[in-house]
Amino acid sequence: MLNVSLSPHVHSGNSTQKCMLQVLIGLCPALLWSFYQFGSGAVIVTLASVAFCVLFEFLITRFLLKTPSTLGDLSAIVTGVLLAFNVPSNLPIWIIAIGALVAIGVGKMAFGGLGCNIFNPALVGRVFLLIAYPVQMTTWPTQAGYADVETGATPLALIGQYINGVANVQLPEIMDCLVGQTGGSLGEVSACALILGGIYMLVRKTITWHIPVAILVSAFVFAFLFFGFDATIAVEELLCGGMMLGAIFMATDYVSSPMNNRSQLIYGCCIGFLTIVIRRYGAYPEGMSFAILIMNAFTPLLNKYVKPTRFGVVKK
Repeated sequence: MLNVSLSPHVHSGNSTQKCMLQVLIGLCPALLWSFYQFGSGAVIVTLASVAFCVLFEFLITRFLLKTPSTLGDLSAIVTGVLLAFNVPSNLPIWIIAIGALVAIGVGKMAFGGLGCNIFNPALVGRVFLLIAYPVQMTTWPTQAGYADVETGATPLALIGQYINGVANVQLPEIMDCLVGQTGGSLGEVSACALILGGIYMLVRKTITWHIPVAILVSAFVFAFLFFGFDATIAVEELLCGGMMLGAIFMATDYVSSPMNNRSQLIYGCCIGFLTIVIRRYGAYPEGMSFAILIMNAFTPLLNKYVKPTRFGVVKK
């Protein structure tokens, strides 16, 4: 039975498909830059990730859940692109297939599909691969190509070595991190391209400013405190690694993030804090993925206890 409340009603032409399309358009600048920076490796990894995510979602809905196909909402394609953005551009295709299966099968469809998942599916796949295949997931190409490419340290690794006093280690150039002339996962290297995509989504009202701004401001403050009151390192912490990608495209996931503005600010501040703590004191140089997944688990609590005042209710 469909229960309809009394008028007035708010009408919107928005849909899941349109929202996912806006996200894909927002990802295009970083995607195109990854093709330029990493060449055929980025193309192969992206196409493989999208293809496997689409395939596994079709097979699970068709043969396991026996429900109508959900491929039309484009969410599987978004998950595929985001998963590709979080892995090296020389990752073997068979590992990409495993990551896509975990992202779609465990991170999404095991909870009932889009709208029911607790955690961001792409990050579930990424963290699983990082734990299961740490060598392949931390081998970073520094030039275009797919096989037999030269690898090197990421800016976050260089910052960690610099903080720990390793001899002859210099901090990466801020401009290189901003433009994207560094190593790393294929979709995270160009902060400028990610910011451009974020501005597009803000203008289109696909996302709001609350989560990205809360993450970046809190991350800068805690990086400044935890990295010796050095503003240069604090800025580079924002531009390097998965900070921009996570703040703009991963943490703002509709399903796994809080619903109202106040809870989004708390959510974002906690992600920024946890990311810097993991980067500074954890075993992995990158902490954004873990921080987002941790706060995904707290989203139901934030939605329950951090609520706007209901219309007509007078505070005592």
